[in-house]
Amino acid sequence: MQRIKTWDFGWRLLKSGYEGVGNQPSSLRKYSHSPKSFGLLFDIDGVLVRGRTPIPAAKQCFRNLVDRKGKYKVPVVFVTNAGNCMRQTKAEQLSHLLEVEVSPDQVMLSHSPLRMFTQFHNMCVLVSGQGPVQEVAHNLGFQNVITIDMLREAYPLLDVVDHNRRPKDNIPLTKGLPPIEAVILFGEPVRWETNLQLITDVLLTNGKPGNPLTSLQFPHIPVLACNMDLLWMAEAKSPRFGHGMFLVCLESLYNKITGYELKYEALIGKPSVVTYNYAELLIRQQAESLGWTQPVERLYAIGDNPMADIYGANLYNRYLQASRCARAQMQAKGSGGGGEPVEDPQEMTSTELGSAMGVYRTEEHHPERCSSILVCTGVYSQEQQELPPDPRHTVTEQQIFHGHRDFRFDPSLTQPSFVVQDVREAVELVFQQEGCPLA
Repeated sequence: MQRIKTWDFGWRLLKSGYEGVGNQPSSLRKYSHSPKSFGLLFDIDGVLVRGRTPIPAAKQCFRNLVDRKGKYKVPVVFVTNAGNCMRQTKAEQLSHLLEVEVSPDQVMLSHSPLRMFTQFHNMCVLVSGQGPVQEVAHNLGFQNVITIDMLREAYPLLDVVDHNRRPKDNIPLTKGLPPIEAVILFGEPVRWETNLQLITDVLLTNGKPGNPLTSLQFPHIPVLACNMDLLWMAEAKSPRFGHGMFLVCLESLYNKITGYELKYEALIGKPSVVTYNYAELLIRQQAESLGWTQPVERLYAIGDNPMADIYGANLYNRYLQASRCARAQMQAKGSGGGGEPVEDPQEMTSTELGSAMGVYRTEEHHPERCSSILVCTGVYSQEQQELPPDPRHTVTEQQIFHGHRDFRFDPSLTQPSFVVQDVREAVELVFQQEGCPLA
C-alpha cells in the first residue's frame, strides 16, 4: 500500500519523484544541496517532539539536513503556535532535542509577528498567558505592560472564584493602574477562571477594571490573540486543549454577558496569512545567510494539524497565487493588455490576512507556492481519522470544524498536498520533488 497520498489544490505538483521513497535504509539517505530554491517550514509539537520527547525520525532527519560543519543545506524555519517562552529558549530546547544547532533567528513563535504591530507598542497593554509574558511583551516592542498577576494584586476584590485566594480579614486597598488600552492574549494561562474574569472586567469597563460597570461601551478596546489551536499534541495519547479552547470560553462569556460578539483586532499564529508572511521573511534571511543569491521560490510547510498547519499553508498558498495573478494583471494593464479579473488577496477576510497586506511591498518578490505536508505523528493519525474525501460537507460536518470562529469554513483548505508517516519521510519527499540527488 502506498503510504504517501496526494491532492490537487488547483496547482499541479510533480508526483514522479517520490515513488521510490521508503526503499532505501534511512542511514544511507543524505540530502545534498540543491541548485533550486526552496525552504522548509517545520511545525514543532507533533512533528519534531511530543512534549519534551523528540520523535525518533526527527533526529535522523536533521542530521541529514546539515553538513559536516553543522551548516544547513537549505533554509529552515521552525513555525510553532507555542508562545510561552522567548525565541532563545525555544532555540536552545530544539538544539538539545534535535542535536543540531538551532538559531533564535530560525524560530518563529505564535506571537513573533506582533513586532510589526507598532501602533500598539506605546499603549498600556494587558497580557495573558504563562511563562515570562512581561519579558516576551517587552522583547516584542511593547513599552507599558500589565500582567494578570499585576492586575489582581492592584484590584484584590476582582478574583474571587477560588475562595482560598479571597481577602480574609480587612479589605485591602486598591493600588490603581493606568487605563488599559489593549489586551494581548499570548497563550493558554494556568488559572483560566482568573484570566477569564479579569479580561472580561477590562473589556466591560473600557480598560478601567476598578470602576463600576455603568454602561457597556462597544466596540471594546482592541484585543489581539496569538495561537488559535483548539487542540495540540503532547505526550498523552489524545490531543490536549490549546489556546483556541480558551478563546472559545472568552468569546462565549463575553457574548453571554453582553449579547455582542467579542471582536479581535488581529488573530495571529497559524493559520493566519500574516504568520506565513513573517515566516517567509525569516526564510529569506536564512537563504541570505547561506549565501544564496537567488530568491526562494517554493516553500514546504510540514505539520501535524489539518486545522492549523495544513489550513494555514494552503490559505497562504491561495494568497500567493492571488497576489501573483494580481501583479500579472496590473503589468498587463500597464502594457496595454487586458485579461479577466482575478481574486485579489484583499478579498480574503481581514481576520484571515491578519494585516498581511502590510508585510509585503508590491515590488517585493513572492514565493511561487507553499505546499502543505501532513505527518501522522501528532494531532492527525491515519489510524484514528480520515481526511474529508471531498469539499462538499453536510451541516453536521461543518459544526465540528475546529478552526477559529472568524475563519471561513473551507474544507478544501484542510486537504494537504501530501500525507506521509513522519518528518523524515516529509523531508525526503521534498528533496525528491525538487530533483535533489541523494548523496
